[in-house]
Amino acid sequence: QVQLVESGGGLVQPGGSLRLSCAASGSIPSFSTMAWYRQAPGKQRDMVASISTGGNTGYADSAKGRFNISRDNAKHTTYLQMNSLTPEDTAVYYCNLYNVRRTRNYWGQGTQVTVSS
Repeated sequence: QVQLVESGGGLVQPGGSLRLSCAASGSIPSFSTMAWYRQAPGKQRDMVASISTGGNTGYADSAKGRFNISRDNAKHTTYLQMNSLTPEDTAVYYCNLYNVRRTRNYWGQGTQVTVSS
């Protein structure tokens, strides 16, 4: 099993920044992808950004140019730096980890991000 613990959420004003962290522990696959998803009330959970063990990244169109995902493999931790936040970014942000063959898939408990003045 793998446990994922997110941190860094909170309330921020429009135009502000937040940095989310997700620390993995347990039986972590040697090669994996770590990703951030978000879910706003009444909406589906959507992928925001992802990063592989080798550092390959992917972003949703809404995140490109504003968000940056990074990863510290030694600490089994991924980070999501979010800049120029807007109220549309308000959601619960979830950390996700899966192995190469997607036979193992894990989720964190989520962290609330609220963008409001």
